[in-house]
Amino acid sequence: IKGRKGKLRILKLDSEEKVFPCKLHKKRGYTHSRKPNLCTMANLPPSLSMGTPFGGPSSSAQNPTGAPANKDRNLASAEQLVLDLSNPELRENALLELSKKRELFQDLAPLLWNSFGTIAALLQEIVSIYSVLAPPNLTPAQSNRVCNSLALLQCVASHSDTRMLFLKAHIPLYLYPFLNTTSKSRPFEYLRLTSLGVIGALVKVDDTEVISFLLSTEIIPLCLRTMEMGSELSKTVATFIVQKILLDDVGMDYICTTAERFFAVGRVLGNMVQSLVEQPSPRLLKHIIRCYLRLSDNPRACAALGSCLPDSLRDGTFSNCLREDQIARRWLQQLVHNVGVVRVPAHQGGGFEHML
Repeated sequence: IKGRKGKLRILKLDSEEKVFPCKLHKKRGYTHSRKPNLCTMANLPPSLSMGTPFGGPSSSAQNPTGAPANKDRNLASAEQLVLDLSNPELRENALLELSKKRELFQDLAPLLWNSFGTIAALLQEIVSIYSVLAPPNLTPAQSNRVCNSLALLQCVASHSDTRMLFLKAHIPLYLYPFLNTTSKSRPFEYLRLTSLGVIGALVKVDDTEVISFLLSTEIIPLCLRTMEMGSELSKTVATFIVQKILLDDVGMDYICTTAERFFAVGRVLGNMVQSLVEQPSPRLLKHIIRCYLRLSDNPRACAALGSCLPDSLRDGTFSNCLREDQIARRWLQQLVHNVGVVRVPAHQGGGFEHML
């Protein structure tokens, strides 16, 4: 079929697509292949189809006198890198370059989502390492490559135009096998942290639909697992996700509906507080306090916290740790006030049994 000027012409013969050179690729020195689907340009945004520089108006409109050559190359390279993701031989470099430059281009997320085959290529990278998760045989090179793919998915999850499309495609589920790993080696830790970053990007913007989707999956136990055995940074991101879920009424109701769920969250929070006594982390402690404070808004949860809130949160153990964070200190004061100082003796069935 002969397309418009400047576009590819695609001829369908015997269920295969034959791809012919176009002016756009010829200009940029792109090497074409006769293999099906390698360079297909169907469904690309106008900016790619017509050769418009990435991320905004044409370069001639922005600078009639001609922009610096380096700037022009940077703008054009982003489009080419997205195209390169569909070529297995060029993908690794494209992943690396796009992940490094993703913050520079505000329209990268829609471009990634709407470009033909791009999301499929990113998912192919992710599923390709499932087989080395157990037993744990993940190499640093494999981890870095997949983390670059995850960084681009985080870009899509963060953008207002693509967030819900990303969610409705159930793409977060592809990340869950990474969060379910327990190896503490650096490649696995990096993989978990980057995966948590994608989920964190989803919950960063308050949206009940996002929370409802995550609750319909196993995100809570996966976050609790990381909160127990991850690095400090992974624990911080996982606790932030639980905090954002709790701050939504749907999430709060979900966790406080049964004693089992409340107990699971409370136990992990308590264990983390205990570990912070030895190795304080103001940032992580702040998220933990906010989770506790939110739980205290629920009457049954507040009653349970009256007997099981860690003593170290009541007796000033963390005063020095929080001395520079006025907000965290105020949250802690409000938490202690909410739960009170009267405790139910253990032989009277205190603790989380209040929720039964």
